[in-house]
Amino acid sequence: MTNEKKYEGRVIKSQSGFFDVSPLSVSPSGGDENSFPLRGKARMGEEAISCQLRGRLKQGGRKGDLLAVGDRVRITILPEGTGMIEEILPRERAIVRMDPRPRGVYRQILLANPDQALFVFACASPRPRMRMLDRFLVIAEQQNIPAIIIANKVDLIGEEKADKLFGHYKKIGYRVIYTSASEKIGIENLRHALQGKLSALAGPSGVGKSSLMNTMQDGLGLAVNEISAALNRGKHTTNFRQLLPLEGGGYVADTPGWKSLALWDTQPEELDGYFPEIAPLVAQCRFSDCTHVHEPGCAVLKAVNSGELHNERFNSFIRMRDGLANKRY
Repeated sequence: MTNEKKYEGRVIKSQSGFFDVSPLSVSPSGGDENSFPLRGKARMGEEAISCQLRGRLKQGGRKGDLLAVGDRVRITILPEGTGMIEEILPRERAIVRMDPRPRGVYRQILLANPDQALFVFACASPRPRMRMLDRFLVIAEQQNIPAIIIANKVDLIGEEKADKLFGHYKKIGYRVIYTSASEKIGIENLRHALQGKLSALAGPSGVGKSSLMNTMQDGLGLAVNEISAALNRGKHTTNFRQLLPLEGGGYVADTPGWKSLALWDTQPEELDGYFPEIAPLVAQCRFSDCTHVHEPGCAVLKAVNSGELHNERFNSFIRMRDGLANKRY
């Protein structure tokens, strides 16, 4: 076994103990050291090898997913063309869900190694739920995942009004892309943001996520819908997950269930660190244990009163902090 060639790849689909692994890089000549020996001029995501985990990797008790979609692995290729996963490479980051079970809490990996998370919210129809968006952003900050906000259906209210709804997120460092599937607004900006990246896609129902994906790439929205339906049937515990390849490179992964992602290891006093506009103010508060609710000399309250800190973002912070203090998250 030690003389067998090992190839590096990424898990792009997981179902019932089988894992489709796509090459991390493929050269047309097949001469790349890490490339799979695939026939023809393969592109990332166009060809994959069905693999199983080597038995020794399964040994021992586990309190979380051993392997997930998005993981980078090393495999050996068997004579019949299937593969065996020999090694799971270290994860840079992951979207994690804590799943309570009879034997204790299980650490479920929704997506491994995402480069970014795209949160799609409509400007209207349905009305944007800003507190939900703020919760998504806090989870992304907690799990160290760069976030991009997609404000869709901008044609319904115009970009000026849309900017009044979402513009304050740009001021605190988040990228906001205004889009419309029907009017093809912002599609190139969206395509460019996704290119070459592994992107988690999330947003409430009815915001036009599938239409937006279809406008960007034919058939992509249909595939997103199919995967989302399968995940929802399994109440986010199904073992069927898949990355969808993008034209020009990169993948998108539909990751429903952000509403159920708890801030499972966050204490109330840590929450201010996940609000980029609040974190720098904390050191200026008079008291080191300031809750930013009622204390005199609180720099955060001063910023709210002066208008420096957006009032809705502050209200989201207070509600989340209260939820953590009362163990509602």
